[in-house]
Amino acid sequence: MKKQCPIGPIMIDISGTTLSQYDEEKISHPNTGAVILFARNYEAPEQVAELNQQIKAARKGEILIAVDQEGGRVQRCQKGFTRLPPAAAYADQAELTEGAGWLMASELLALGFDFSFAPVLDIDAGVSEIIGNRSFSPNTQQACDLTSAFRTGMRRAGMSAIGKHFPGHGAVALDSHLTLPVDERDFATIYQKDVLPFKRLIEEGLEGIMPAHVVYPAIDELPAGFSSIWINEILRERLGFNGVVFSDDISMEGAASVGGFEERAKLAQQAGCDMVLVCNNEKAAEDVLDATPIENNRVREQRLLQMLGKVEYNPAELRVNPEWLELSQKINQLSESYAN
Repeated sequence: MKKQCPIGPIMIDISGTTLSQYDEEKISHPNTGAVILFARNYEAPEQVAELNQQIKAARKGEILIAVDQEGGRVQRCQKGFTRLPPAAAYADQAELTEGAGWLMASELLALGFDFSFAPVLDIDAGVSEIIGNRSFSPNTQQACDLTSAFRTGMRRAGMSAIGKHFPGHGAVALDSHLTLPVDERDFATIYQKDVLPFKRLIEEGLEGIMPAHVVYPAIDELPAGFSSIWINEILRERLGFNGVVFSDDISMEGAASVGGFEERAKLAQQAGCDMVLVCNNEKAAEDVLDATPIENNRVREQRLLQMLGKVEYNPAELRVNPEWLELSQKINQLSESYAN
C-alpha cells in the first residue's frame, strides 16, 4: 500500500477545464493541500465533475477542492447551476436564506467540490465597490442573523463554511485585488460594527475564516492576513476560533507590501494561516510550493480534514428532489427580481 500524503498547506489553481501533466505534478507536490477552481475551469456540470475526479485521483491522499460560489458577481459555476442572487437580496426575503445556503452547497457537493468560500461576513458601509452587495446587510445585527441562517443551510447540506474577510472589508473603498486598502478606525469601532458577525458564527461552530488584505493601523501595521495580532491574539485567543484560517490569495496586490511570494507565504503561516492561497501565477505557486518546509502538522491537518464535504449527492437525484426543485425556482426568481 502506498503511503498517503498529508494535506499540504498550499492551495493552488489550474489553467483549464481538464488536468495537464503539469497540473498533476503540482497537485502531487507534498505541500499541495487544495485546489481552487475559477470560471475558466468550468464549462458544464458533467465536465467539472470529471475534472474534480481527476484532481482527487492525482493526489496520493486527501485534497480539498474549493470554489467561490457566493452568488451575484461571484459565482464561478453558472451554466447548469441555480443562479444565485447577491447576498444583499436576502435582506428582503430572509426566509429564503437558509434554503439558499443548502441549495448552493448541495449543488457543489453533488459535483465533487468540498466547499465554497462563503458566506461573506463583511458589513457594507456604502463605500466599498468590491464588497457592496456581496454583504448580506449594512446592519450588523441583520448580517449576523442572515449569515447564521446561510451557514445553517450549508451545514445541513454537509458543507463547511468559511467566513470572510476578517475582521471586515466593507469600510474601505479600495479593492485589495488591486492595491492595499487602509482602514483607519479604532478597534472598538471595528469590533462593534464588523467583528460581531464573525463572533456570532464562531460561537455557532464556524469551520473556516479568511482574513482581509487590509491594514488596520490602529491595531497593527501589517495586513490582517499577515498579522499574528489579528489571527492569534484576536481571532484565536479573544474570539476562541479553532477552525481553519485560509489566507486570501497572496497574488493580490494587497499582499505585495510584505515582500515577494515566498516571503508572503512564510509570513502568512507565521501569523497563523493554516493554508495559503497562491492563484493566477504559476511561477509563484511553484516557488512557494518548493520553498515551504515540508512538515506533518497534525493539528493543522485535522483542522483541514474537517473541511472535506460530508455528504455525497447524486446529481440526477438532486434535480428531482422536491426541496431542490422548490428552492431552485424561488432563488432563480429572486435573482431575476434583484437584477431588475
